[in-house]
Amino acid sequence: MPSLISSSHTALTGTARVPGDKSISHRAIMLSALAVGKSEVTGLLEGEDVLATATAMRAMGARVERLGDGHWVVEGVGVGGLMTPDNTIDMGNSGTSTRLIMGLIASHGITVTMTGDASLRGRPMGRVMVPLASVGAEFKARDDKFLPLTMTGTMDAMPIDYTTPMASAQVKSAVLLAGLNAPGITTVRERVATRDHTERMLRAMGAEVQTTEEDGHFVVRLKGQPELKPVNFEVPGDISSSAFLLVAASIIPGSDITVENVGMNPLRTGIVFALQAMGADIEVQNERTLGGEPVADLRVRAAGLKGVTSLPIDPSTMIDEFPVLFCAAAVAEGTSRFEGLEELRVKESDRLAVMASGLKACGVDLTEFDDGIEIRGCGGQVPGGATVATHLDHRIAMSFSVLGQMAESSITIDDAAPIQTSFPVFVDLMKSLGAGLKLEG
Repeated sequence: MPSLISSSHTALTGTARVPGDKSISHRAIMLSALAVGKSEVTGLLEGEDVLATATAMRAMGARVERLGDGHWVVEGVGVGGLMTPDNTIDMGNSGTSTRLIMGLIASHGITVTMTGDASLRGRPMGRVMVPLASVGAEFKARDDKFLPLTMTGTMDAMPIDYTTPMASAQVKSAVLLAGLNAPGITTVRERVATRDHTERMLRAMGAEVQTTEEDGHFVVRLKGQPELKPVNFEVPGDISSSAFLLVAASIIPGSDITVENVGMNPLRTGIVFALQAMGADIEVQNERTLGGEPVADLRVRAAGLKGVTSLPIDPSTMIDEFPVLFCAAAVAEGTSRFEGLEELRVKESDRLAVMASGLKACGVDLTEFDDGIEIRGCGGQVPGGATVATHLDHRIAMSFSVLGQMAESSITIDDAAPIQTSFPVFVDLMKSLGAGLKLEG
């Protein structure tokens, strides 16, 4: 269990590329496994979460092979062609792939048992079990909602019309994926539009997917039982991983970096607008389209950030980026208040509670409440000097790694291993830009 020491160092300078988008990487492997023929994926994130997805799809009959760095080939089995795996599938730390794969299983007549690490076994699956039971799937789960979980799909899947009770792309995608092998039209209604990588990818593969706005809802309709055609996917850089670089360059005086090839899906870019609302100097350059997704380079220069009490975006457009935004608020001048963040309590950890505890240990004045947090910024360096518990959460580890660059005394992250799930090259990349990071143990 290596720890990571983050200490105030020099300005960040240079050009960087972050690994491929995790959300898109998961879906590229899964949907290629349902195509008829061979798909190639380049730029794939090779973190532990995505590797768990590859292992799972391989166990259910698809041929999934690595050809080189980020370059993979997938020979699909066709919609309806998934097979019962021989053994329990270990999903590691990945809640996204677990919930999405549950959607795939729901409309296939197979039985699959899934487990995961301690963090994943503590994450509730009820939010996808409820709609998937309506499709016809059956479940046996620990305490009726936790992994280990055994799921049996149905050969007679029913298309459903489902309104999501929370803003969750995982729930929406799970229902749509279940609808792939159901006759007729599967419909998902959302009060807040969530990331649409699944819809974009399915359209590229030949599925009929319509998106409309009706009666105050964003509505997605999928025509079931398509023959998905194999395609070549080029995965853009992950905006969620880029967020750590954007915040670091914004708060460390003298910094000037460019992050290239960043996915700029409009339902994912909340972190850019949130930082700009706080006064960040972020310039969007070289805008283009890559594999159906908008992409750009982001130049970030240090700026004196100010606290904000309201953001110009919906929280769902950056839910994974709030931990590192809290670190920006800790360094900013003035008070920041963030609300509507109940979703953070059911991530890899209770991110509201864990971030609040860690920030307090580092000398930051704050108030935690049920759905958010109020942070009284230090107007510069935080005191630091603490050892922070990650609770097996990669984003907690990386967030405090960023904060340590603006701490009077170094911050120690108790376990750096979770970073491997989404950003395996994080430490080396940050050090190449000038960050003061040191692995121990």
